[in-house]
Amino acid sequence: MPISSGSLYDSVKDLNLVVERVALEHLELKLEHMTRRTTVVHLHGTGHEGVGEDVSYEEDLQLAFAEEALPDLAGEHTLDSFSALATGQPGYRPWGLESAALDLALRQAGLSLAEAVGREARPVRFVVSQSDVDGWRAVSPGVRFKLDASDSWTDEVVAELAATGAVDVVDLKGLYEGDWVDATPTADLYGRVARAFPDAWLEDPRLNEETDPALEADHERITWDFPIHSVEDVEALAFAPICLNSKPSRFGSVRRLFDFYEYCEERGIRLYGGGQSELGPGRGQIQHLASLFHPHGPNDVAPKEYNSGPARPGLPESPLPPAGSEPGFR
Repeated sequence: MPISSGSLYDSVKDLNLVVERVALEHLELKLEHMTRRTTVVHLHGTGHEGVGEDVSYEEDLQLAFAEEALPDLAGEHTLDSFSALATGQPGYRPWGLESAALDLALRQAGLSLAEAVGREARPVRFVVSQSDVDGWRAVSPGVRFKLDASDSWTDEVVAELAATGAVDVVDLKGLYEGDWVDATPTADLYGRVARAFPDAWLEDPRLNEETDPALEADHERITWDFPIHSVEDVEALAFAPICLNSKPSRFGSVRRLFDFYEYCEERGIRLYGGGQSELGPGRGQIQHLASLFHPHGPNDVAPKEYNSGPARPGLPESPLPPAGSEPGFR
């Protein structure tokens, strides 16, 4: 199949796929305060298999996810017509289904994603989003970080973190709600972070009459994650962004994700990838996308081993190798 000269989505939307059988695989990881559950979607057809991962956080959605909850996916499709079947599924399930369909379609066509979209795979620079900064630096001195801001960040704590010179992104968590959020959106916290990390991206602040003055001089460093699900969400931002976080599962469909990539590239908006605590193939898939569309980071797509244990040597280090040239999307 020749590479399309049209839009990015045009290069994949007409890929054919044949689905003969669907299987689901439930994964779980016991953490300190919760059990993380995800579901791997396996699409089988013509001797090939495509995989994707539903990374919905709601436990009830994961426990209830069974083949019976899906429409009839068997048959001959294009990627675009398959997308219509995935639309309307709850949570992040649409992305799990569509990423599996993209993987299967590419395998059945004998194409890598890089070939299909006409892009060169590059090494992926990643950051680690773990709070044990000293521990990780002890075993991997070159490691870079994305850190969640916290009300416990006193001037002394912030000064120690800043002195490492290893923090690329500070997530202010200003748009999230819940007991687990430990960063009250105040001018004091935002000002302290902005002054201490003058070269870091400042993600997801809650901007209002109190906090906006604290970051007024730093708008070019403000980046967004939580509110970004489409091009329309980018256009609705209060001011034009310089950089954005891209989490494919938030977009749900390949079309919306690829339209977003194209929109940002045309406007010079920088991107970095973000994960959703993937336990299965979803992690490799977001690394794959980073390799093609935003390899230079700071991508929050560290190998999943970084999220399942204490700081220890022997883990893959940044940058990750470029996405492979074999057919598929993994």
